[in-house]
Amino acid sequence: MSKVQGGMKCVKYLLFFFNFIFWLSGSLVLAVGLWLRFDPNTSSLLNEDGAPETFFIAVYILIGAGGIMMLVGFCGCCGAVRESQCLLGSFFACLLVIFGAEVAAGVFGFLKKDKVIEEVTNFYRSSIAESSNSTSIMTIYHKILECCGDPSQNMECPNSETKDCITAIKDFFNEKLFIIGYVGLGIAGVMIIGMIFSMVLCCAIRNNREVI
Repeated sequence: MSKVQGGMKCVKYLLFFFNFIFWLSGSLVLAVGLWLRFDPNTSSLLNEDGAPETFFIAVYILIGAGGIMMLVGFCGCCGAVRESQCLLGSFFACLLVIFGAEVAAGVFGFLKKDKVIEEVTNFYRSSIAESSNSTSIMTIYHKILECCGDPSQNMECPNSETKDCITAIKDFFNEKLFIIGYVGLGIAGVMIIGMIFSMVLCCAIRNNREVI
C-alpha cells in the first residue's frame, strides 16, 4: 500500500509540474496566435476589402486553444492537488479536445499553405487589375514586403536586386504558416504526455481507494 501511495505522489507532483508547464505553453500559444492576428504587417496585407481570410482560420484556432489551455492547466493543477478523479477525467477530456484542435492547426499550417499563398497572390493580382484600389494595395504590399513587380504580368522592378512581389508573398506566408504548424504539432505532442500522466494518476487514485 505504501508503494502505491508513494508512486501516486510521484505521479501527482509530476502532473502538477506538467500542468504548470502546460499553463505556460497555453500562454505562449495564445501570445503567438495574437501576434499572428494583430501583427501590423499581416493585418495590413489581409485587412483590405476582399482579402482572403483562410490564413486567419488557423490563427483563430491557436488563439482559442491557447486560452483554453491556460484554463485547463489551472484546473489540472487543482485536480492533481486534490486527487480528484472527476477533475482528472475532465482534464483528460479537455486535453483530448485541445489535442485535436492543435493537430488541426498544425496540419492546416503545413497542408494549406499553398492554398493560402495562392489566395493572397490572386488577391494581389486582382487588386492590380482594378484601377479603383490598385495603387493603395500595391503601395501596401510593396512597402511591407519590400518588393515590386509581377513576372506573370510583365511588371519588372527598376532595381534588379529587389524581390518580385509574388516571391515575397510566398516567402512571407510560408514563414507564418510554418510557425503555426510547428507550434500546433509541438504543443499536441506535449499534451500526449499530460493525458498519460492524468490517466496514470486517476488509475492510481482508484486502485488506492480499492485497497483501502
